[in-house]
Amino acid sequence: MKKIKICVVGAGLISQIEHIPNLLRLNKLFELVGVADPSKNARSYFSDRGIKTFSDYGELFSQQLDAVLIASPDSYHAEIAHAALDRGLHVFSEKPLCYSITEADNLIKARDKSKKVVQVGYMKRFDPNYELLRKLLPKNGLGLRLISVEVQDPGAWPFNQHQGELILANDIPADLILESRKLRYQQVILANGKNINSDILRGFTGPYSSSLVHDINAVHGLLETMNLKTSEVTGAAFFADGTCANGSVRIKDCDALWQMSFVSIPKLAEYRERISLYFDDSVYHLEFPSPYLNHFPTKLSVSISNNESLQNTEYCSGYEEAFIRELQGFWASVTLGEPIRNTIEDAKLDMQLIANLTANIK
Repeated sequence: MKKIKICVVGAGLISQIEHIPNLLRLNKLFELVGVADPSKNARSYFSDRGIKTFSDYGELFSQQLDAVLIASPDSYHAEIAHAALDRGLHVFSEKPLCYSITEADNLIKARDKSKKVVQVGYMKRFDPNYELLRKLLPKNGLGLRLISVEVQDPGAWPFNQHQGELILANDIPADLILESRKLRYQQVILANGKNINSDILRGFTGPYSSSLVHDINAVHGLLETMNLKTSEVTGAAFFADGTCANGSVRIKDCDALWQMSFVSIPKLAEYRERISLYFDDSVYHLEFPSPYLNHFPTKLSVSISNNESLQNTEYCSGYEEAFIRELQGFWASVTLGEPIRNTIEDAKLDMQLIANLTANIK
């Protein structure tokens, strides 16, 4: 069994709780060569555990590598992906891969030139009950009336206290923080083709591109299963200073609507995330736990009527962790040539919808 020599760029919360522990667990598939992060605190955390660390990804890329896992701040994802492809490395990138369609197209060209795998880290498509839902849905979308996405999020704090020692990277140089903010602002302007205010900047990069993008990607997969596509945006808004958002879009060739909402409730230790599909004769609910809770199965329920009786069925397809399964999928694509789940083209479709929603905001 071939091992992939992989490195991680970015040692923040998602790397500490998920990606690095999972790569170490999958030690028959991956060899973790090193971790790059500008935070000395973060580097010390991992070097104390026997992992080689580097202050920047350029130095890390000089090692003998097959692939990189990108978990840096969002505005650096595309830059690092380009650098990795230029060096002939396979790429697994946290979402969003990039903010703009232009950058997505550039990455597609770079990937095609390098002939390397690029997978975007939308773990929900690897969730066992999500996969089951795709099998249960009608293939023609007949009778679909509404798709509803609802997210209520307090942030990570209620769900990482039990994870053991975690490091807050509060020692990043001020000039690097400023550079990151400027880069993010420029990229959001490029994505939207116009100057933006602080609410749009916050809403585009937060509720839309950091949270709802997961559900947008998941729903795009469900629509693909039913041979349906989106049509025009019917409404969108950022509110509460850009910390919350909603949007709605019509489904093409189907008299149905897709609506989505994200509400930040930072002082309530409760997380809710649900995708619901309403048909003439059935309702499907997919309820996700906080992404920082491992082995809490996603709940899938289906309601139908049999004559005059209501029948509710709950499904559980297992307790496999989606964060683990997406890395196994990446390994299989790199070593066995298996189809890539969550390609650049998938990410481009997600960001195109986010750009269309943002364009509808006055």
